[in-house]
Amino acid sequence: MNRRKRNHYQIKKNNKRNLNVLYIFRSVKHIYAQIIDTNGKVLLAVNSKHIKTTNEIKTYNILGAAEVGKLIGLKAKELGILEVVFNRGEYKYHGRVKALAEAARENIKI
Repeated sequence: MNRRKRNHYQIKKNNKRNLNVLYIFRSVKHIYAQIIDTNGKVLLAVNSKHIKTTNEIKTYNILGAAEVGKLIGLKAKELGILEVVFNRGEYKYHGRVKALAEAARENIKI
């Protein structure tokens, strides 16, 4: 088993609480975030295509990821989702992943 799959498996295995999960996917141009319940149903999905870009905020930089995190946090709060488990998958917790998580933390408990 290679390192990426092993990291993903360990994170998934350690989620023993019955809570909704905030999954992320990071590509070169965009970042995607989903909140999935314990049955596997997608409750909420937001990506960087939903934000308005400016000279500073682009879909592929840290500021864009923070906007996605803020947006998913606000929408989750509207739906009554107050606590989620963060699943970063195979990605290291820095850069765009960290910015998304910290911006979402302002509105929901991770």
